[in-house]
Amino acid sequence: MKQRKSELLDVPYFHVVFTLPARIAAIAYQNKAVVYDLLFKASSQTMRTIAADPRRLGVKIGFTSVLHTWGSAMSHHPHVHMIVPGGGISLDGTRWIGCRPNYLLPVKVLSRLFRRLMLEMLLAAHDAGRLQFFGDHAHLAGKAAFNAYLAPLHRTKWFVYSKRPLAGPEQVLAYLSRYTHRVAISNRRLIAADATGVTFSYKDYRIEGPGRYKTMTLKPDEFIRRFLTHVLPNGFHRIRHCGLLASGTKTETIARIRELIASVAPVQTAHQPQPPDSAPATDQATHPCPCCGGRMNIIETFNRGSTPQYRPPPPTVIRIDTS
Repeated sequence: MKQRKSELLDVPYFHVVFTLPARIAAIAYQNKAVVYDLLFKASSQTMRTIAADPRRLGVKIGFTSVLHTWGSAMSHHPHVHMIVPGGGISLDGTRWIGCRPNYLLPVKVLSRLFRRLMLEMLLAAHDAGRLQFFGDHAHLAGKAAFNAYLAPLHRTKWFVYSKRPLAGPEQVLAYLSRYTHRVAISNRRLIAADATGVTFSYKDYRIEGPGRYKTMTLKPDEFIRRFLTHVLPNGFHRIRHCGLLASGTKTETIARIRELIASVAPVQTAHQPQPPDSAPATDQATHPCPCCGGRMNIIETFNRGSTPQYRPPPPTVIRIDTS
């Protein structure tokens, strides 16, 4: 928490999760270093690509990614948690552009691009001979068999989840610390242990309400096997800072971001209808557009349930000579 406190920005933070389908998780089990690294790369490239799209935010973003490989019952469930500031630096590097309230990027678009990138990277890794297969998956060493194994995943939905903004900088720190320093199971979830088995609590995410909290008892050898499943390869970095927060230039970039955020004037609040031409004559947007950063003028403020009185003028017809 102390290391990250100096890097917090005065903007909303979002929590985004990228999850690998079970078919790829089975491959990752036998190729941890390769597939987990591809998970980081595909999810990072997805976030940076969609955020830079002018139809979305049109910005360069930064975020911290943390790898988790377990589910609540210590099953093998590889996924990446991201803590993402709500906005980024414009592509020309001149201003900070914030996202819309409670909305960062479209989850369906993120899911489709993540699916395409991950599958392409897996096929490239297989072609390069970087993947190994054992037991029931030994036949996947052949290219045709591997392609056939991945084929159904081109048509299935991949799960990308984006949570609403976290409450504030202090909560971001506490939240990030919990996600970066977890292991597959905490001591408080252990209920009993003896020579016959280990009993622990877990959460069944398929059920809503109090009934989702259950207990499970595993034989000691199975409990140990599940726990050791989540031991990472030597030297593997499970916490990575990407985009604007990449370690090499993070200090200078954060200082620049703070300057840009400070230069954005506070949003103007109006209690009376205001005509479009009453905006102050200044180069700095007093009510910046969340997409392009340009000036947005308040033309009317009205109460919930009321009918707005302002009627926009008819649109100007623009003729384009394509000859």
